[in-house]
Amino acid sequence: MVRVAAYTGGVNTPAARFRVRQYIPLLSEQGIRIREFVPAFGTYPPRRKLLRPGWAVASVLERLGHVSCSYAYDLSLLQREMLTTLVTLEPMTKAPRVLDVDDAIWVSGGERFASRLASLCETVICGNEFLADAFSGWSKCVTVLPTGIDTERYLPEPGIYGRRRPIVGWSGTSSGHKYLRGIEDALVAILGKYPEVMLRIVSDVKPRLSKIPPERVEFRHWSADTEVAVLQDLTVGVMPLTDSIWERGKCSLKMLAYMACAIPVVVSPVGMNREVLECGPCGFGAGSSGEWIDAIGWLLENPDKAIEMGRAGRRIVEGHYSTRMLAVRFAEVLTGVARQRPG
Repeated sequence: MVRVAAYTGGVNTPAARFRVRQYIPLLSEQGIRIREFVPAFGTYPPRRKLLRPGWAVASVLERLGHVSCSYAYDLSLLQREMLTTLVTLEPMTKAPRVLDVDDAIWVSGGERFASRLASLCETVICGNEFLADAFSGWSKCVTVLPTGIDTERYLPEPGIYGRRRPIVGWSGTSSGHKYLRGIEDALVAILGKYPEVMLRIVSDVKPRLSKIPPERVEFRHWSADTEVAVLQDLTVGVMPLTDSIWERGKCSLKMLAYMACAIPVVVSPVGMNREVLECGPCGFGAGSSGEWIDAIGWLLENPDKAIEMGRAGRRIVEGHYSTRMLAVRFAEVLTGVARQRPG
């Protein structure tokens, strides 16, 4: 039995949920027991600056208690840094250590910070090749483990096509609303051309989309209990991004979630999104506003072919990104590190 102390960023943090927590039962089947230490105050500071000093002190004190527990385990799994952009208590955790990264954390924290964090760990697990290329300059042992999707939970809804109005959907946290606003003109054009279409937004906060008539937007507050159901009846799933270092580090989670539910996608062909598109005919990449309009319109006007694309996307996720498959690789990494001596 390999015992792992895992330090994640919070209860509802996507990285914690999709890169650690959902693997716990699967890894248990392979002789790896993970205990997740979840911070009550989170990894990220409050928006109000006046609250940040108190948050930092409370977070460090809480994490001190968690860190002391690591010595009852065989290794420590660091899910990014404990306090955003800072190396704080990570050196005090039990070695050997594994660092898991699913974002270009050096963009906000600096390369020196990322290098220091990587140097503390025997292995760095990266969510895609772009991140792995960067961290290979700071660590001797880097491996790629994509963000996985539980294909036994994210399932297509049978018989949904042809019995409801078309829905173009986007799901994500409020930090991603800027990407949605980036294709607002294209969405306005789609809604104008297809009066039967609704735009569904699933998020923690309702976005400000000033150009789109409110009656054409259906907002669903994100909930772990309903996060699958709100995707299953989409007609098209969208994932717009800008093309910069931060976006190239993203791991295509929402794209893969749509695909697991057999929803055809239209996405910005940036970073890992491009890699997933190359796996098969699951949807379209779109750069300009015209390309977004053409791609979404084509899927709305060709429902039979859209269904085929959705099914192809589901097969891609099953073959390359399912948690059950990726858990085997995850277990191999953790077991290998556990056998190493610190230093």
